Amino acid sequence: MLVCSLVLLVAVAAVRISSRSGLPSLLLYLGIGIALGQDGFFDVKFDNAELTQVIGYAALVVILAEGGLGTKWKEVKPALPAAVMLSLVGVGISVGVTAAGAHYLVGLEWRQALIIGAVVSSTDAAAVFSVLRKVPLPARVTGVLEAESGFNDAPVVILVVAFSTVGEVDSWYVLIGEIALELAIGAAVGIAVGWLGSWGLRHVALPASGLYPIAVMAIAVSAYAAGAMLHGSGFLAVYLASMILGNAKLPHWPATRGFADGLGWLAQIGMFVLLGLLVTPHDLLDDFWPAVVVGLVLTVVARPLEVFISLLPFRLPWQEKALMSWAGLRGAVPIILATIPMVSGIEGSTRVFNIVFVLVIVYTLIQGPTLPWLAKALNIKDDPSEASDLGIESAPLERLRGHLLSVAIPAKSKMHGVEVGELRMPAGAAVTLVVRDDKSFVPAPSTVLRRGDELLVVATDPVRDAAEARLRAVAEGGKLAGWLGTPGGHPTGHEDLTGPHVAGALKAVKKLGRADEAKKRDSAKRENAKRLAAKREAAGREAQQHDTKAHH
Repeated sequence: MLVCSLVLLVAVAAVRISSRSGLPSLLLYLGIGIALGQDGFFDVKFDNAELTQVIGYAALVVILAEGGLGTKWKEVKPALPAAVMLSLVGVGISVGVTAAGAHYLVGLEWRQALIIGAVVSSTDAAAVFSVLRKVPLPARVTGVLEAESGFNDAPVVILVVAFSTVGEVDSWYVLIGEIALELAIGAAVGIAVGWLGSWGLRHVALPASGLYPIAVMAIAVSAYAAGAMLHGSGFLAVYLASMILGNAKLPHWPATRGFADGLGWLAQIGMFVLLGLLVTPHDLLDDFWPAVVVGLVLTVVARPLEVFISLLPFRLPWQEKALMSWAGLRGAVPIILATIPMVSGIEGSTRVFNIVFVLVIVYTLIQGPTLPWLAKALNIKDDPSEASDLGIESAPLERLRGHLLSVAIPAKSKMHGVEVGELRMPAGAAVTLVVRDDKSFVPAPSTVLRRGDELLVVATDPVRDAAEARLRAVAEGGKLAGWLGTPGGHPTGHEDLTGPHVAGALKAVKKLGRADEAKKRDSAKRENAKRLAAKREAAGREAQQHDTKAHH
């Protein structure tokens, strides 16, 4: 328990350091795992690559779901074709160039070289999301990079599994067919699950607001499970489903977004710490320079070729292509994929894992902090004409020292027929919105409330209880609740009527009410009589005009 508590404390501190320094958080979490594992302070022995792979896949599902929920469709939509080209054509170019460099420059066998080429060709969603959202870049650049990180996991996983299979590797055209089929199935499943899930959450009222974040994450995980069971790309399915959910204007969205963000951080921490435990630090020294060479080929040759060739059909400035070439961040995904050949028992798989581990650490340490500098050097800035997201809905009311009360008027409530001004809310509380027949509007003091209305009431902290008591009183006693002695129902400035005054007050109120009703009935009769007389007079004039025309 003490060790777990220390890990959590250090992880929280790592989040703070990461957010301030601009470094991807994976470096800090991997450091925690290495410090706990072999050659570390606690010397924990852990070498279960299969368990690491399973937990890594689960964490990646959560990270992709969190990234999809935070992806804005208006930014990704124009960047979608470019992201698809990078995820398909670009991955093929990167695998081929990197594998050739690993074979001819480092001396690895072709199978090992192809595995490394495939493993490091996947950009990491967690690293991309954590770094790019802190760098002010144009929406089309961040849209391409974020969508690419969500899409390219699928073809890379297929290639790594194919290269890690004992025996002959399938022909290239068979691999292309498998990739196309799995991507199509994953996309179809993700779109279907996301649309059905968003429709259901908008039309089915859950009994508690805290269930909506759980339901959203459950739908995202279901998309992955359904895609995998149908032999499609579960990673693509969960990303697309989450993107649809994130742009569907679901109820209680701020709470859902915060819940997903917290789960994403937890998944990153657990995944990176576990990967740090799996590695043996003293074994990394022999593979340090091979990793540097392979990383140099990937970063300086393969990635630029991938970007410039894949994006030839798109009219993008060369400065943005250069930035995208440098922003192909690697993270935990390549390290997780490097466990696949270890589980399959491929010869030399431990060395492949070590090379990938060192490559990710070294080049993430270089690329992450220098990305803002490169954007400034290339004069690439965020478009100031684009409206910035103020994030108003995510501001907690606790910071404003206020409360948001949601009130539904049931069928038998005596609040029906009461005007908003007649609620006589205490000073510091107000009805800000009324939702009626699926339409919302800002009420006026004369707005009459009806059965089935939903009210949003904002109340400051000191009068929160008084506002709730007043609403309950009006619901039970109507507009005269305070005068009739309803508990908690009297408006501020009036005292309760108690003791012998109650009977007299009730009689007086009832008498005034009967007199008022009689006046209303008499007034209505006079208005009806006037309308009938006006109609008879108009009918007489029309008849007289008709007789005059007939005579002439």
